[in-house]
Amino acid sequence: MSIQARIEQAMAQPFARVDTDAAPPRLVAALRHAVFPGGARIRPQLCLAVAQACGDDAPELSVAAAVAIELMHCASLVHDDMPCFDDADTRRGLPSVHRLYGEPLALLAGDGLIVLAFQTLAAAGVRRPDRLAPLIMTLAEGVGAPDGIVAGQAWECEPRVQLGQYQRAKTGALFVAATCAGAQAAGADPRPWRDLGEYLGEAYQVADDIRDVMGAHELGKPTGQDAQHARPSSAADLGLQAAVEHFRLLIASAVGSVPACPSQGLLRQLVMAESERLLPDSACEQIHRRSAVASRQAMA
Repeated sequence: MSIQARIEQAMAQPFARVDTDAAPPRLVAALRHAVFPGGARIRPQLCLAVAQACGDDAPELSVAAAVAIELMHCASLVHDDMPCFDDADTRRGLPSVHRLYGEPLALLAGDGLIVLAFQTLAAAGVRRPDRLAPLIMTLAEGVGAPDGIVAGQAWECEPRVQLGQYQRAKTGALFVAATCAGAQAAGADPRPWRDLGEYLGEAYQVADDIRDVMGAHELGKPTGQDAQHARPSSAADLGLQAAVEHFRLLIASAVGSVPACPSQGLLRQLVMAESERLLPDSACEQIHRRSAVASRQAMA
């Protein structure tokens, strides 16, 4: 079974805990809407790919870690879309949770997904208690303060923020959690895998900044949000052409950071495939042409 198939099958399993006659039906529906259909599922893919590279001797635990990380990511999207932040009407081409179910249920659905993530990890970790505590810490650090995605969102509420710090928290932290958790689930040292998560996480945010400026409708969500909300942005700080070059450097660094292992080639392919999905060569060429035209006009 492919990694993608394992993930989609596993993502449905935690809902057996909440989808019962005892649960409020609209809350359950909101939870499902937040998770299905999914996006690229790159974070759980990365988690499982690292676990496999490290031997994957506890597949139930590595799958649970991957699912927990994706549930956390989905929770962050639900909260990110709410009126107090982006006030987004759509997510992944569908109505956002708060537009479909209202703000109270959206808030509760995001909170519920966070709890469900820890429940999923705890249930699988019963058989490997020696690995459970480090995994819980990795997941919590990727989400909470001072450096997780909650902190990343909170930096948007501050009058000043350093761009790199903001990006590492808002996006990079959960990528680091994905690579480190994959290693920990397999009983391996997570430290050699940290750089991969950091580089790929920052590249992901830079690409998102670029696409937000370009108005890439394939995002399935409103664009132009960074400028509208005065958020830190690589595209705004560096300019589109320089942001593209920074993205390419980060991808090269991510490829180069993959530790030596039997799956090194496959992991590097995963990074390159994600690079093309995030920012296709055709889009980079379009930005280059625009930049060249702008430079000629400025010199005329």
